Amino acid sequence: MTGNGRDDEIQHIADDMVEAGTQTPAIHDDVAPSADEPPYPSRMYAWYVVGVLVLAYTFSFIDRQILSLLVVPIRRDLEISDTEMSLLIGFAFALFYTICGLPIGRAVDVQHRVRIIALGIAFWSIMTALCGVAKTYWQLFLFRMGVGVGEAALSPAAYSILADYFPPDKRGAALGVYGMGVYIGAGLALVIGGIVVSAVSGVEHTILPIVGEVYAWQVVFFVVGLPGILVALWALTLKEPVRRGHVRKSVDADGNEKVESVPVKDVVAYMSDNARTLFSHHVGYALCAMMAYGVSAWIPTFFIRTHGWSAGEAGIYYGLVVVIFGTAGVVTGGWMADKLTAIGYKDGKLRVLLYGAAAAIPFTVLYPFVESATLAMVLIAPSTFFATFCTGAGPSGVQEIMPNQMRGQASAFMIFVVTIIGLGLGPTAIALVTDFWFADDTMLNVSLAIVATTILVIAVAVIWWGLESYKASRDYLEDWQRQHEGAA
Repeated sequence: MTGNGRDDEIQHIADDMVEAGTQTPAIHDDVAPSADEPPYPSRMYAWYVVGVLVLAYTFSFIDRQILSLLVVPIRRDLEISDTEMSLLIGFAFALFYTICGLPIGRAVDVQHRVRIIALGIAFWSIMTALCGVAKTYWQLFLFRMGVGVGEAALSPAAYSILADYFPPDKRGAALGVYGMGVYIGAGLALVIGGIVVSAVSGVEHTILPIVGEVYAWQVVFFVVGLPGILVALWALTLKEPVRRGHVRKSVDADGNEKVESVPVKDVVAYMSDNARTLFSHHVGYALCAMMAYGVSAWIPTFFIRTHGWSAGEAGIYYGLVVVIFGTAGVVTGGWMADKLTAIGYKDGKLRVLLYGAAAAIPFTVLYPFVESATLAMVLIAPSTFFATFCTGAGPSGVQEIMPNQMRGQASAFMIFVVTIIGLGLGPTAIALVTDFWFADDTMLNVSLAIVATTILVIAVAVIWWGLESYKASRDYLEDWQRQHEGAA
Protein backbone atom coordinates (compact mmCIF):
# COMPACT_ATOMS: atom_id res chain seq x y z
CA MET A 1 0.00 0.00 0.00
CA THR A 2 1.35 3.45 -0.82
CA GLY A 3 1.99 6.18 1.74
CA ASN A 4 -1.13 8.08 0.54
CA GLY A 5 -3.17 4.90 0.88
CA ARG A 6 -2.07 4.53 4.50
CA ASP A 7 -3.07 8.12 5.24
CA ASP A 8 -6.48 7.57 3.60
CA GLU A 9 -6.99 4.44 5.69
CA ILE A 10 -6.18 6.29 8.92
CA GLN A 11 -8.48 9.18 8.00
CA HIS A 12 -11.26 6.74 7.09
CA ILE A 13 -11.04 5.19 10.55
CA ALA A 14 -11.22 8.66 12.11
CA ASP A 15 -14.25 9.61 10.00
CA ASP A 16 -16.06 6.38 10.94
CA MET A 17 -15.48 7.08 14.61
CA VAL A 18 -16.92 10.59 14.35
CA GLU A 19 -19.99 9.31 12.50
CA ALA A 20 -20.56 6.63 15.12
CA GLY A 21 -20.28 9.17 17.92
CA THR A 22 -17.39 7.30 19.53
CA GLN A 23 -14.79 10.05 19.50
CA THR A 24 -13.46 10.64 23.00
CA PRO A 25 -12.73 13.96 24.75
CA ALA A 26 -9.33 15.63 24.46
CA ILE A 27 -8.22 14.32 27.84
CA HIS A 28 -8.43 10.54 27.92
CA ASP A 29 -6.43 7.43 28.61
CA ASP A 30 -5.18 5.50 25.62
CA VAL A 31 -7.24 2.58 26.83
CA ALA A 32 -9.75 2.08 29.60
CA PRO A 33 -8.11 0.17 32.47
CA SER A 34 -9.28 -3.35 33.08
CA ALA A 35 -11.20 -4.13 36.25
CA ASP A 36 -8.15 -5.70 37.93
CA GLU A 37 -5.68 -3.02 36.83
CA PRO A 38 -4.41 -1.11 39.88
CA PRO A 39 -4.68 2.67 40.10
CA TYR A 40 -1.75 4.84 39.14
CA PRO A 41 0.93 5.15 41.86
CA SER A 42 0.74 8.08 44.25
CA ARG A 43 1.55 11.43 42.70
CA MET A 44 4.34 11.98 45.23
CA TYR A 45 6.13 8.73 44.39
CA ALA A 46 5.62 9.21 40.66
CA TRP A 47 7.33 12.60 40.84
CA TYR A 48 10.07 11.09 43.01
CA VAL A 49 10.74 8.66 40.15
CA VAL A 50 10.86 11.61 37.76
CA GLY A 51 13.41 13.27 40.04
CA VAL A 52 15.73 10.25 40.05
CA LEU A 53 15.43 9.89 36.28
CA VAL A 54 16.14 13.61 35.81
CA LEU A 55 19.33 13.12 37.83
CA ALA A 56 20.31 10.18 35.63
CA TYR A 57 19.54 12.14 32.47
CA THR A 58 21.54 15.07 33.82
CA PHE A 59 24.59 12.86 34.30
CA SER A 60 24.12 11.35 30.85
CA PHE A 61 24.28 14.78 29.24
CA ILE A 62 27.18 15.93 31.38
CA ASP A 63 29.12 12.91 30.12
CA ARG A 64 27.84 13.36 26.56
CA GLN A 65 28.50 17.09 26.18
CA ILE A 66 31.68 17.64 28.18
CA LEU A 67 33.83 17.42 25.05
CA SER A 68 32.39 20.63 23.61
CA LEU A 69 34.33 22.67 26.18
CA LEU A 70 37.56 20.77 25.60
CA VAL A 71 37.87 21.39 21.86
CA VAL A 72 40.93 23.63 22.10
CA PRO A 73 43.14 21.49 24.41
CA ILE A 74 42.13 18.19 22.76
CA ARG A 75 42.83 19.56 19.28
CA ARG A 76 46.20 20.83 20.49
CA ASP A 77 47.35 17.73 22.35
CA LEU A 78 46.02 15.11 19.90
CA GLU A 79 46.80 17.26 16.83
CA ILE A 80 43.40 16.91 15.15
CA SER A 81 41.14 19.14 13.00
CA ASP A 82 37.70 20.65 13.70
CA THR A 83 36.13 17.87 11.63
CA GLU A 84 37.94 15.11 13.55
CA MET A 85 36.91 16.79 16.79
CA SER A 86 33.29 16.95 15.63
CA LEU A 87 33.37 13.20 14.99
CA LEU A 88 34.44 12.64 18.60
CA ILE A 89 31.61 14.85 19.86
CA GLY A 90 28.92 13.45 17.57
CA PHE A 91 29.54 10.42 15.39
CA ALA A 92 31.61 8.31 17.84
CA PHE A 93 28.84 8.60 20.42
CA ALA A 94 25.89 8.44 18.04
CA LEU A 95 27.03 5.32 16.16
CA PHE A 96 26.53 2.78 18.93
CA TYR A 97 23.95 4.87 20.77
CA THR A 98 21.64 4.35 17.81
CA ILE A 99 22.68 0.80 16.91
CA CYS A 100 22.20 -0.46 20.47
CA GLY A 101 19.08 1.62 21.09
CA LEU A 102 16.83 -0.49 18.85
CA PRO A 103 17.39 -3.91 20.52
CA ILE A 104 17.37 -2.24 23.93
CA GLY A 105 14.03 -0.66 23.05
CA ARG A 106 12.61 -4.10 22.31
CA ALA A 107 13.95 -5.38 25.64
CA VAL A 108 12.27 -2.43 27.38
CA ASP A 109 8.87 -3.62 26.14
CA VAL A 110 9.16 -7.00 27.93
CA GLN A 111 11.97 -6.87 30.51
CA HIS A 112 12.51 -5.18 33.89
CA ARG A 113 13.00 -1.55 32.89
CA VAL A 114 14.55 -0.31 36.15
CA ARG A 115 17.40 -2.83 35.88
CA ILE A 116 18.01 -1.85 32.27
CA ILE A 117 18.36 1.79 33.35
CA ALA A 118 20.72 1.04 36.25
CA LEU A 119 23.00 -1.14 34.12
CA GLY A 120 23.15 1.52 31.41
CA ILE A 121 24.08 4.28 33.88
CA ALA A 122 26.89 2.22 35.39
CA PHE A 123 28.32 1.30 31.97
CA TRP A 124 28.39 4.81 30.48
CA SER A 125 29.86 6.24 33.71
CA ILE A 126 32.77 3.79 33.57
CA MET A 127 33.32 4.55 29.87
CA THR A 128 33.39 8.28 30.61
CA ALA A 129 36.02 7.81 33.30
CA LEU A 130 38.09 5.70 30.89
CA CYS A 131 38.23 8.69 28.52
CA GLY A 132 40.53 10.10 31.18
CA VAL A 133 43.20 7.48 30.41
CA ALA A 134 43.03 7.63 26.59
CA LYS A 135 46.44 8.33 25.06
CA THR A 136 45.45 8.60 21.38
CA TYR A 137 42.60 9.92 19.25
CA TRP A 138 41.35 6.41 18.47
CA GLN A 139 41.39 5.32 22.11
CA LEU A 140 39.27 8.35 22.97
CA PHE A 141 37.01 7.55 19.99
CA LEU A 142 36.53 3.97 21.28
CA PHE A 143 35.62 5.05 24.81
CA ARG A 144 33.16 7.63 23.40
CA MET A 145 31.47 4.77 21.55
CA GLY A 146 31.20 2.98 24.90
CA VAL A 147 29.48 6.01 26.42
CA GLY A 148 26.94 5.78 23.60
CA VAL A 149 26.26 2.09 24.30
CA GLY A 150 25.46 2.77 27.96
CA GLU A 151 23.34 5.86 27.36
CA ALA A 152 21.23 4.01 24.78
CA ALA A 153 19.48 2.23 27.66
CA LEU A 154 18.18 5.25 29.54
CA SER A 155 15.55 7.14 27.56
CA PRO A 156 13.58 4.26 25.95
CA ALA A 157 13.16 2.72 29.40
CA ALA A 158 12.47 6.07 31.09
CA TYR A 159 9.79 7.08 28.56
CA SER A 160 8.10 3.70 28.98
CA ILE A 161 8.21 3.80 32.79
CA LEU A 162 6.86 7.35 33.02
CA ALA A 163 4.00 6.51 30.64
CA ASP A 164 2.96 3.85 33.20
CA TYR A 165 3.41 6.17 36.19
CA PHE A 166 1.32 9.07 34.80
CA PRO A 167 -2.09 9.25 33.06
CA PRO A 168 -2.06 10.71 29.52
CA ASP A 169 -3.10 14.23 30.55
CA LYS A 170 -0.07 14.45 32.89
CA ARG A 171 2.55 12.76 30.70
CA GLY A 172 3.61 15.88 28.82
CA ALA A 173 4.54 17.62 32.07
CA ALA A 174 6.30 14.54 33.46
CA LEU A 175 8.28 13.91 30.30
CA GLY A 176 9.00 17.62 30.00
CA VAL A 177 10.48 17.68 33.49
CA TYR A 178 12.47 14.54 32.65
CA GLY A 179 13.77 16.36 29.58
CA MET A 180 15.18 19.05 31.88
CA GLY A 181 18.07 16.67 32.41
CA VAL A 182 19.28 17.41 28.88
CA TYR A 183 19.86 21.08 29.60
CA ILE A 184 20.82 20.81 33.24
CA GLY A 185 23.41 18.23 32.21
CA ALA A 186 24.65 20.05 29.13
CA GLY A 187 24.88 23.30 31.09
CA LEU A 188 26.58 21.76 34.10
CA ALA A 189 29.04 20.00 31.79
CA LEU A 190 30.12 23.44 30.60
CA VAL A 191 30.11 25.03 34.06
CA ILE A 192 31.97 22.16 35.77
CA GLY A 193 34.29 21.80 32.82
CA GLY A 194 34.92 25.54 32.81
CA ILE A 195 35.83 25.53 36.49
CA VAL A 196 38.18 22.54 36.12
CA VAL A 197 39.75 23.92 32.94
CA SER A 198 40.35 27.25 34.66
CA ALA A 199 41.87 25.46 37.66
CA VAL A 200 44.39 23.57 35.50
CA SER A 201 45.00 26.46 33.11
CA GLY A 202 48.67 26.58 32.15
CA VAL A 203 49.26 23.01 33.34
CA GLU A 204 50.01 20.59 30.51
CA HIS A 205 50.11 17.32 32.48
CA THR A 206 49.09 16.17 35.94
CA ILE A 207 49.64 13.05 38.04
CA LEU A 208 46.64 11.07 39.34
CA PRO A 209 46.75 8.23 41.90
CA ILE A 210 46.83 4.77 40.27
CA VAL A 211 46.33 6.27 36.79
CA GLY A 212 49.62 8.16 36.60
CA GLU A 213 50.37 11.03 34.22
CA VAL A 214 47.52 12.36 32.07
CA TYR A 215 46.79 15.54 30.13
CA ALA A 216 45.30 18.18 32.42
CA TRP A 217 41.99 18.21 30.51
CA GLN A 218 41.54 14.47 31.12
CA VAL A 219 40.92 15.13 34.82
CA VAL A 220 37.49 16.42 33.80
CA PHE A 221 36.40 12.92 32.70
CA PHE A 222 37.09 11.44 36.14
CA VAL A 223 35.28 14.31 37.87
CA VAL A 224 32.08 13.86 35.83
CA GLY A 225 32.19 10.10 35.19
CA LEU A 226 32.79 8.33 38.49
CA PRO A 227 29.84 9.83 40.48
CA GLY A 228 27.49 8.22 37.95
CA ILE A 229 28.08 4.83 39.56
CA LEU A 230 26.30 6.09 42.69
CA VAL A 231 23.40 7.29 40.53
CA ALA A 232 23.14 3.78 39.04
CA LEU A 233 22.79 2.27 42.52
CA TRP A 234 20.11 4.82 43.43
CA ALA A 235 18.16 4.13 40.23
CA LEU A 236 18.15 0.43 41.07
CA THR A 237 15.94 1.15 44.11
CA LEU A 238 13.01 2.41 41.98
CA LYS A 239 9.85 0.32 41.73
CA GLU A 240 8.98 -1.25 38.38
CA PRO A 241 5.47 0.06 37.50
CA VAL A 242 2.58 -2.04 36.23
CA ARG A 243 2.28 -2.00 32.43
CA ARG A 244 -1.01 -0.40 31.42
CA GLY A 245 -3.30 -0.76 28.45
CA HIS A 246 -3.39 -3.79 26.18
CA VAL A 247 -0.44 -6.04 27.12
CA ARG A 248 0.31 -9.45 25.57
CA LYS A 249 0.69 -12.04 28.34
CA SER A 250 1.02 -15.78 28.71
CA VAL A 251 0.56 -18.03 31.75
CA ASP A 252 3.22 -20.58 32.69
CA ALA A 253 2.65 -24.00 34.26
CA ASP A 254 2.61 -22.48 37.75
CA GLY A 255 -0.08 -19.99 36.81
CA ASN A 256 2.25 -16.98 36.71
CA GLU A 257 1.65 -14.32 34.08
CA LYS A 258 4.53 -13.42 31.79
CA VAL A 259 4.66 -10.42 29.46
CA GLU A 260 5.22 -11.45 25.85
CA SER A 261 6.74 -9.28 23.15
CA VAL A 262 4.69 -8.00 20.24
CA PRO A 263 5.95 -9.57 16.98
CA VAL A 264 8.28 -7.26 15.09
CA LYS A 265 6.07 -7.50 12.00
CA ASP A 266 3.13 -6.11 14.01
CA VAL A 267 5.22 -3.20 15.24
CA VAL A 268 6.43 -2.47 11.71
CA ALA A 269 2.88 -2.71 10.36
CA TYR A 270 1.55 -0.29 12.98
CA MET A 271 4.32 2.20 12.33
CA SER A 272 3.82 1.86 8.57
CA ASP A 273 0.14 2.69 8.97
CA ASN A 274 1.24 5.89 10.71
CA ALA A 275 4.25 6.61 8.50
CA ARG A 276 3.46 10.23 7.68
CA THR A 277 2.91 11.12 11.32
CA LEU A 278 6.10 9.41 12.47
CA PHE A 279 8.16 10.91 9.64
CA SER A 280 6.97 14.43 10.40
CA HIS A 281 7.39 14.03 14.16
CA HIS A 282 10.76 12.25 14.14
CA VAL A 283 12.43 14.25 11.38
CA GLY A 284 11.06 17.57 12.68
CA TYR A 285 12.25 16.73 16.19
CA ALA A 286 15.59 15.53 14.80
CA LEU A 287 16.16 18.75 12.87
CA CYS A 288 15.49 20.81 16.00
CA ALA A 289 17.96 18.56 17.83
CA MET A 290 20.47 18.92 14.97
CA MET A 291 20.39 22.68 15.43
CA ALA A 292 20.68 22.38 19.23
CA TYR A 293 23.50 19.80 19.21
CA GLY A 294 25.36 21.65 16.49
CA VAL A 295 25.38 25.07 18.09
CA SER A 296 25.97 23.76 21.64
CA ALA A 297 29.05 21.89 20.42
CA TRP A 298 30.58 25.02 18.89
CA ILE A 299 29.29 28.03 20.85
CA PRO A 300 32.08 27.83 23.48
CA THR A 301 34.63 27.78 20.65
CA PHE A 302 32.73 30.61 18.93
CA PHE A 303 33.21 32.83 21.98
CA ILE A 304 36.87 31.83 22.22
CA ARG A 305 37.61 32.55 18.54
CA THR A 306 35.30 35.49 17.85
CA HIS A 307 35.19 37.32 21.17
CA GLY A 308 38.50 36.32 22.75
CA TRP A 309 37.06 34.61 25.82
CA SER A 310 38.92 31.90 27.71
CA ALA A 311 37.56 28.35 27.75
CA GLY A 312 36.64 28.79 31.41
CA GLU A 313 34.64 31.98 30.74
CA ALA A 314 32.84 30.46 27.74
CA GLY A 315 31.96 27.32 29.67
CA ILE A 316 30.65 29.02 32.78
CA TYR A 317 28.56 31.73 31.09
CA TYR A 318 27.15 29.60 28.29
CA GLY A 319 26.59 26.76 30.73
CA LEU A 320 24.44 28.99 32.93
CA VAL A 321 22.39 30.08 29.90
CA VAL A 322 21.81 26.44 28.94
CA VAL A 323 20.84 25.41 32.48
CA ILE A 324 18.43 28.32 32.98
CA PHE A 325 16.88 28.86 29.56
CA GLY A 326 17.18 25.29 28.29
CA THR A 327 15.47 23.97 31.40
CA ALA A 328 12.77 26.65 31.18
CA GLY A 329 12.20 25.85 27.51
CA VAL A 330 11.82 22.12 27.94
CA VAL A 331 9.40 22.49 30.87
CA THR A 332 7.42 25.12 28.97
CA GLY A 333 7.28 22.84 25.93
CA GLY A 334 5.88 19.95 27.99
CA TRP A 335 3.40 22.23 29.76
CA MET A 336 2.21 23.77 26.48
CA ALA A 337 1.76 20.30 24.96
CA ASP A 338 -0.55 19.26 27.80
CA LYS A 339 -2.47 22.55 27.74
CA LEU A 340 -3.05 22.52 23.98
CA THR A 341 -4.21 18.91 24.21
CA ALA A 342 -6.53 19.75 27.11
CA ILE A 343 -8.30 22.54 25.21
CA GLY A 344 -8.95 20.32 22.22
CA TYR A 345 -5.89 20.41 19.96
CA LYS A 346 -5.41 16.76 19.05
CA ASP A 347 -2.11 17.73 17.40
CA GLY A 348 -1.03 19.79 20.42
CA LYS A 349 2.08 17.78 21.22
CA LEU A 350 3.35 18.15 17.64
CA ARG A 351 2.21 21.75 17.29
CA VAL A 352 4.52 22.81 20.14
CA LEU A 353 7.54 21.66 18.12
CA LEU A 354 6.39 23.91 15.27
CA TYR A 355 6.00 26.95 17.52
CA GLY A 356 9.39 26.47 19.15
CA ALA A 357 11.33 26.02 15.89
CA ALA A 358 9.70 29.06 14.27
CA ALA A 359 10.26 31.33 17.28
CA ALA A 360 13.97 30.41 17.54
CA ILE A 361 14.81 31.51 13.97
CA PRO A 362 15.28 35.30 14.36
CA PHE A 363 17.55 34.98 17.40
CA THR A 364 19.59 32.25 15.72
CA VAL A 365 20.18 34.49 12.70
CA LEU A 366 21.34 37.47 14.78
CA TYR A 367 23.65 36.32 17.59
CA PRO A 368 26.63 35.17 15.45
CA PHE A 369 27.03 38.65 13.93
CA VAL A 370 26.70 41.11 16.81
CA GLU A 371 29.95 42.74 17.92
CA SER A 372 29.28 42.56 21.65
CA ALA A 373 29.93 39.23 23.36
CA THR A 374 27.38 40.14 26.03
CA LEU A 375 24.68 40.88 23.44
CA ALA A 376 25.50 37.63 21.63
CA MET A 377 24.93 35.69 24.86
CA VAL A 378 21.70 37.61 25.51
CA LEU A 379 20.40 36.58 22.05
CA ILE A 380 21.48 32.97 22.57
CA ALA A 381 19.18 32.80 25.62
CA PRO A 382 15.82 33.05 23.74
CA SER A 383 17.21 30.93 20.89
CA THR A 384 17.96 28.22 23.45
CA PHE A 385 14.59 28.65 25.18
CA PHE A 386 12.48 28.20 22.05
CA ALA A 387 14.65 25.50 20.46
CA THR A 388 14.24 23.31 23.54
CA PHE A 389 10.44 23.13 23.26
CA CYS A 390 11.02 20.01 21.16
CA THR A 391 12.57 18.11 24.07
CA GLY A 392 9.60 18.88 26.30
CA ALA A 393 6.91 17.93 23.78
CA GLY A 394 8.61 15.47 21.43
CA PRO A 395 8.83 12.30 23.58
CA SER A 396 5.28 12.63 24.93
CA GLY A 397 4.05 12.99 21.36
CA VAL A 398 5.16 9.43 20.62
CA GLN A 399 3.58 7.99 23.78
CA GLU A 400 0.30 9.60 22.68
CA ILE A 401 0.04 7.58 19.45
CA MET A 402 1.61 4.17 20.30
CA PRO A 403 0.23 1.14 22.19
CA ASN A 404 1.91 0.27 25.51
CA GLN A 405 4.05 -2.63 24.30
CA MET A 406 5.30 -0.73 21.29
CA ARG A 407 6.34 2.37 23.21
CA GLY A 408 9.86 1.21 24.05
CA GLN A 409 10.54 0.25 20.44
CA ALA A 410 8.86 3.40 19.12
CA SER A 411 10.90 5.54 21.52
CA ALA A 412 14.10 3.75 20.52
CA PHE A 413 13.33 4.34 16.85
CA MET A 414 12.60 8.00 17.56
CA ILE A 415 15.89 8.30 19.45
CA PHE A 416 17.65 6.52 16.55
CA VAL A 417 16.40 9.13 14.07
CA VAL A 418 16.95 12.09 16.39
CA THR A 419 20.47 10.99 17.31
CA ILE A 420 21.64 10.09 13.80
CA ILE A 421 20.42 13.40 12.39
CA GLY A 422 20.81 15.57 15.49
CA LEU A 423 24.01 14.48 17.19
CA GLY A 424 25.52 12.58 14.27
CA LEU A 425 25.20 15.43 11.76
CA GLY A 426 24.76 18.64 13.78
CA PRO A 427 28.31 19.27 15.09
CA THR A 428 29.91 17.89 11.93
CA ALA A 429 27.78 19.99 9.54
CA ILE A 430 29.06 23.18 11.16
CA ALA A 431 32.65 21.92 11.19
CA LEU A 432 32.50 20.92 7.51
CA VAL A 433 31.29 24.37 6.48
CA THR A 434 34.11 25.97 8.50
CA ASP A 435 36.85 23.58 7.31
CA PHE A 436 35.91 23.05 3.67
CA TRP A 437 33.65 25.90 2.53
CA PHE A 438 35.44 28.78 4.25
CA ALA A 439 38.70 26.95 5.16
CA ASP A 440 39.06 29.55 7.90
CA ASP A 441 38.62 28.96 11.65
CA THR A 442 37.60 32.60 12.15
CA MET A 443 34.47 32.08 10.01
CA LEU A 444 32.86 29.81 12.61
CA ASN A 445 30.24 32.48 13.37
CA VAL A 446 29.02 32.49 9.75
CA SER A 447 28.95 28.68 9.71
CA LEU A 448 26.77 28.71 12.84
CA ALA A 449 24.30 31.14 11.27
CA ILE A 450 24.05 29.35 7.91
CA VAL A 451 23.66 25.82 9.23
CA ALA A 452 21.39 26.51 12.23
CA THR A 453 18.99 28.82 10.39
CA THR A 454 18.65 26.51 7.39
CA ILE A 455 17.91 23.56 9.66
CA LEU A 456 15.17 25.41 11.57
CA VAL A 457 13.40 26.57 8.40
CA ILE A 458 13.29 22.99 7.09
CA ALA A 459 12.08 21.76 10.50
CA VAL A 460 9.11 24.17 10.46
CA ALA A 461 8.04 22.90 7.02
CA VAL A 462 8.36 19.21 7.95
CA ILE A 463 6.42 19.56 11.22
CA TRP A 464 3.63 21.61 9.62
CA TRP A 465 3.21 18.88 6.98
CA GLY A 466 2.39 16.31 9.68
CA LEU A 467 -0.18 18.13 11.83
CA GLU A 468 -3.29 16.64 10.20
CA SER A 469 -1.92 13.10 10.09
CA TYR A 470 -1.01 13.33 13.80
CA LYS A 471 -4.68 13.90 14.65
CA ALA A 472 -5.67 10.89 12.57
CA SER A 473 -3.01 8.75 14.27
CA ARG A 474 -4.50 9.47 17.69
CA ASP A 475 -7.88 8.24 16.44
CA TYR A 476 -6.18 5.22 14.88
CA LEU A 477 -4.70 4.23 18.26
CA GLU A 478 -8.09 4.40 19.98
CA ASP A 479 -9.62 2.15 17.34
CA TRP A 480 -6.67 -0.27 17.49
CA GLN A 481 -6.94 -0.52 21.28
CA ARG A 482 -10.66 -1.29 21.16
CA GLN A 483 -10.16 -4.00 18.55
CA HIS A 484 -7.37 -5.71 20.48
CA GLU A 485 -9.07 -5.44 23.85
CA GLY A 486 -12.10 -7.04 22.28
CA ALA A 487 -9.96 -9.88 20.93
CA ALA A 488 -8.09 -10.43 24.20
